[in-house]
Amino acid sequence: MRIITFEERYRDDVIFMILEAKNALGRVPGLNEDLLDIKSNYFDVCGMFWIAVDENDRVIGSIGFKPIENSNEVWIHRVFVKYNLKHRGIGTRLLEYAESFLKEKGKAVVHIHLGTGKEWFESHKFYPKNGYVEYEPNYMMKKL
Repeated sequence: MRIITFEERYRDDVIFMILEAKNALGRVPGLNEDLLDIKSNYFDVCGMFWIAVDENDRVIGSIGFKPIENSNEVWIHRVFVKYNLKHRGIGTRLLEYAESFLKEKGKAVVHIHLGTGKEWFESHKFYPKNGYVEYEPNYMMKKL
């Protein structure tokens, strides 16, 4: 597995991987509109978006961030791992990769919105295991 900066040629593979991951969680797979144009929704607003690809150059994970205006803080978005490859450290490696990048850029705090409801049960376990703490219901943060 390698982590690379998103390129447009991977767009459909990213979307398919995320829809498949949502379906495996028992959620009605819906498309997040920011994924239709990652360039304008992440890169053009001084954010980033990375993907994990396997040895066949297929997308197996994703993570992105967007800055919080007028601060040195960011929101992490679209942390997904291909449904049949979970619990192999891919999500943790993506999160660590993003956090390392953010530390180098002088960002101090990373925020996560966990959403509500039982469909986000994996997130409520994953982020605390990686040092995130809840600061209000369904919102977590980590000081870098």
